[in-house]
Amino acid sequence: MDYDLRYMRRAIQLAKSSPADTHPNPNVGAVIVAGDRIIGEGYHRRCGQPHAEVNAVASVAPADRPLLADATIYVTLEPCSHYGKTPPCARLIIDSGIPRVVIACGDPFDKVRGRGVAMLRDAGVEVVEGVLEDEARRLNPKFFTAHTFQRPFVTLKWAQSADGFMDALRDPSQPAFRFSTPLDAALVHRERALHDALLTTASTLLSDNPRLDVRLWGGPNPAVAVIDRCGVIDETAASRLNLFSRPDRRIIMLTSRPLQLPGVENVEVTPATPISEMLSLLYRHGITSIMTECGPRLLQSLIDARLYDTVRVYTSPHTLGDRGTAPAPLMPGKAEPAP
Repeated sequence: MDYDLRYMRRAIQLAKSSPADTHPNPNVGAVIVAGDRIIGEGYHRRCGQPHAEVNAVASVAPADRPLLADATIYVTLEPCSHYGKTPPCARLIIDSGIPRVVIACGDPFDKVRGRGVAMLRDAGVEVVEGVLEDEARRLNPKFFTAHTFQRPFVTLKWAQSADGFMDALRDPSQPAFRFSTPLDAALVHRERALHDALLTTASTLLSDNPRLDVRLWGGPNPAVAVIDRCGVIDETAASRLNLFSRPDRRIIMLTSRPLQLPGVENVEVTPATPISEMLSLLYRHGITSIMTECGPRLLQSLIDARLYDTVRVYTSPHTLGDRGTAPAPLMPGKAEPAP
């Protein structure tokens, strides 16, 4: 087992080399060992490109190809068994003649879950499971959360004053009060790029008119999911909002009144639809991770329902006092601020 641990640690190290833009796919590493020598290794570099196993097999030198017949491949996640953007990796391993596969953890995705292991064993491949499983699972918290609980991984994010307010008294024509520094703003845009989608509300769009993009960081603009239970955003209102000015943005409207605009995906909800059901609907639309860009009401509803996985709070050193509005949400066990 020490032998297996050594090479699985190398596979985990390779998985950590994966850039952030593999999402919604997981970060995966693979190592091929013959005798006591690594003859091939690879990791998943980008969504839609070859998986770790493919890159590992491709890296084997022509002179070492005959060694595959006696080799072991170490993979941090169960090899896929279905045709997606790439062919199934379990089939590649079988066709390559590798007789032994060591897997850190199973894949919770419905199209794979156990099927990759079954395909390998049916072909006579020896499969060892559970080597450094906990370490491997920690590589991909968003992936495992989404496919285990059938909802996106949820990051709560907000900025507040030192005395716990998310906004200040202002004229409706004035922009939302800013608490973050330029560095904070860049880091927020980085976090946006690391999520499939941003979660906001119709009231936030109408009051703040945000762009919700990643202009301060390199990376793809995430989709935007808008909760509009009462259907207050119509085509006229949308024409005045920054979010709808870019036809290349993916916008998912969780609404009781469909919005007839190009590129907008309408998901029917009612004023009574619970937030848990809306998250499940987003998962069914391919959203595996989401970050909030909203006011305290939605934040508090997610907190109260225990529907969050990580929290990022940017706190300004300045207080607002009597000018403060929109008190920040309360986490479990946190007392109300003193008057």
